[in-house]
Amino acid sequence: MALLALALLMVGALAPDWTRASAGASAPIRFIFTSDAHYGLHREAFRGEKDVDAQNVNRALVAAMNEVGRRVGSIDFVVEGGDVANREEEIDGRRVPSASVAWSQFASDYFGALTLKTSAGTRAPVYVVPGNHDLSNAIGFYRPMYPSIDRAGMASLFNRMMRPRQPRTATTFDPAADMVTFSRAIRGVQFVFVSLWPDSRARAWLDRELDATSPSTPVVLFAHDPPDGEARHFRNPNGAHDVNDRDRFENLLADVFADGPTIDMPSVIEQRALERFLERHPNVVAYFHGHSNYNEFYDWRGPDHTAALHTFRVDSPLKGAVSGSDETALSFQLATIATDRSSLTVRECLWNVDPSGSMPQIAWGDDRTVDLRRAPSTTSSQLR
Repeated sequence: MALLALALLMVGALAPDWTRASAGASAPIRFIFTSDAHYGLHREAFRGEKDVDAQNVNRALVAAMNEVGRRVGSIDFVVEGGDVANREEEIDGRRVPSASVAWSQFASDYFGALTLKTSAGTRAPVYVVPGNHDLSNAIGFYRPMYPSIDRAGMASLFNRMMRPRQPRTATTFDPAADMVTFSRAIRGVQFVFVSLWPDSRARAWLDRELDATSPSTPVVLFAHDPPDGEARHFRNPNGAHDVNDRDRFENLLADVFADGPTIDMPSVIEQRALERFLERHPNVVAYFHGHSNYNEFYDWRGPDHTAALHTFRVDSPLKGAVSGSDETALSFQLATIATDRSSLTVRECLWNVDPSGSMPQIAWGDDRTVDLRRAPSTTSSQLR
């Protein structure tokens, strides 16, 4: 990942294929992807300050998104890939604020301060999928949380995405029943959003959704976890199947973990189920996720190597594997779909390359272009 060696983008200094395009059926689809906002945490250092609250960091990220939108033109939507709130634990002697406080701060920044506009001139919508921290707050965890269960944040997230006739509250939100499953078609591409990871319950919904979608329609999937899944996020296969500090399963997904009794086992059986799902729906061609945060473009092959799912992992403003210690590596992703060519280009946007500057200083990092018409059973990655 190139960092400071990249030339900073000045106003209007963009490659020709990233200039403003006229609206219409052939206009490119653009969206911004970020993840793991982790309101409630603090960065050790940010822009010359120490112990910086997550809201201050996320506000700077939102300002950078606004600047990118101003430079490239319309943005069809923004996606937050989960972990809006951090788990409500005590960290370094300081208790993490409640999920409801975290959601209020997130809403102020991402729903209030974002000024991005679609090609129709309307405010760009912000879509959110739950992360494991969001769900753990609502379900409980094997380490102490304060309070032990807080469903307010997930209720707000669910209401935002699902628009239920009866809005959920901290009292009425049901983690076992209230799953985020959302779909939106834009200019010939279907975008689908699921809670945490495409488990059996999410796949059942996706089966129904995609059966009503043309097999030639490219489908882009957003979830928090990477496609190879996290063993600990599945349901406990042991004893009372509960959340406890001995087994350390978190019971965030619908499926009981089938690969063994410990979280140290790889989720091979579960991944195979996803692989078989992709065989049934070869038009699911791209997958965006957070959770373990750094910028990465790769093809997920599956345990049996029958899939080639174009996969895009994104950084976090608070918990980046690289940017956590090097703030010049902080990034989000700008994706553009050329609808006339059915190609998807994803660019890493480095949004803090000059931490001493008073204005957003932005540079492009890595990029990748893939063909959305390519069947997932084919081989060889198509790189930039």
